[in-house]
Amino acid sequence: MASKVTLAEKFGTFTERWAPRIVARYEGHEVRIARLEGEFEWHRHTHDELFLCLDGELDIEFRGRTETLHPGDLLLIEAGEEHRPNARKGEVQVLLLDPADSPNTGDPETATIAVDA
Repeated sequence: MASKVTLAEKFGTFTERWAPRIVARYEGHEVRIARLEGEFEWHRHTHDELFLCLDGELDIEFRGRTETLHPGDLLLIEAGEEHRPNARKGEVQVLLLDPADSPNTGDPETATIAVDA
């Protein structure tokens, strides 16, 4: 049965940075939200990854270039492309789309698995 998700309410349930929360599941994927602040680690995934910036300014660094996301900007990162998210100007709120149960980095030993919001 369909039910509405209010992202502002979901963001209000946590304050942790770099710890994605699942707000919906769709066709074997998880719709996740996260609060980001500061620099994350360089990593790559075996799957494509979608970032939608909801609030703040987020740099996604690639080897040799940087894409800056503002609210409403979407970026699709192809599988295998090394990248590093960097929220250098303060907190950023993002929506992510990833395959179910995939870690937030390409290294299962250091990764965090998203939990329900």
